[in-house]
Amino acid sequence: MTSTEFQRLPDRRLCVAPMMAHTDRHFRYLLRLISSRVMLYSEMLTTGALLNGEPSRRLAFDAAEHPVGLQVGGADPVALARCARIAESAGYDEVNLNVGCPSDRVRSGRFGACLMAEPGLVAECAAAMLAAVRIPISVKSRIGIDGRESYDDLARFIDTVAGTGCRIFIVHARKAVLGGLSPRQNREVPPLRHEFVHRLKRDFPDLEIIVNGGIRSLEGARDQLAYVDGAMIGRAACDNPYLLAVADRELFGLGTPAASRREVLERFIDYMETRLASGDTLQAMTRHLLGLFQGQPGARSFRRHLSQHARASAAGIAIIREALELAAGARHSLHSAGCQPAVLPIHPAASRRDGTC
Repeated sequence: MTSTEFQRLPDRRLCVAPMMAHTDRHFRYLLRLISSRVMLYSEMLTTGALLNGEPSRRLAFDAAEHPVGLQVGGADPVALARCARIAESAGYDEVNLNVGCPSDRVRSGRFGACLMAEPGLVAECAAAMLAAVRIPISVKSRIGIDGRESYDDLARFIDTVAGTGCRIFIVHARKAVLGGLSPRQNREVPPLRHEFVHRLKRDFPDLEIIVNGGIRSLEGARDQLAYVDGAMIGRAACDNPYLLAVADRELFGLGTPAASRREVLERFIDYMETRLASGDTLQAMTRHLLGLFQGQPGARSFRRHLSQHARASAAGIAIIREALELAAGARHSLHSAGCQPAVLPIHPAASRRDGTC
């Protein structure tokens, strides 16, 4: 196996969830600068968007993002098989079928979490995708939906889909309420039932089971690995992307030192200059930087400057360097005043507690 193939081999011990309006190519590139091994996923793309739009534009990503999976939404086995082939041709390392999104818009298209009521159809979709490509196919679901929320219901769903040969299941450990709750409320209101997902691994030991939901730190992810094969972090990675900084060492056993926040930013600036030359907007990229210094002295000054100035039509890379200098000035003011910051130094080597543990 070559080093390139090793880099692309999906290792799902720690994943970042596919999230609409968050996990675009720019955010994934930023995360890859922080961790070389965490499994990344795209935003969900529907079969209609892929087959009727411009696949090359929608699917474009940087080779540095590997391993990266494409999440698709749909309920037509033929269309999903075509999308899986397109994803494979585009270079993605995995295709994930969305059977977990609870939004009304998704449900009106007969895909997402409502498909948990039709395990036979999900099995047909998975079978068609598996037959179409050589890369892995995974399914991301909830633990249940209204009226189908017992563990036995979940186990029957998994058993039916696994009968096609699908071996990878990512399970958000909350049920989906398909009426009366917004997507955000569906991420927070239904109680977490991690024990359902843990039991799945015990009952289906040959399947790869990844748990999602309520995991907000590297320590929390590591705790889950005592019961399942992998853990998936969602909004916490958006709020504080640097929490992944010690994942390569702590979870994947790599000896490479983590880059500091400033080093990550400098490398991302190089990337931004390339993307700006290709026509991307500055704000489309800087919005992902807002949490990079989360918990550090000067973070508010950094965040405020980017938020206020990156949208201007004439804004350029200088805006980021100005924000960085403002953050450094805020840190200097704290030290000059004799204040002790309530957080630890920027570089993760200083402590396992920095940002994550």
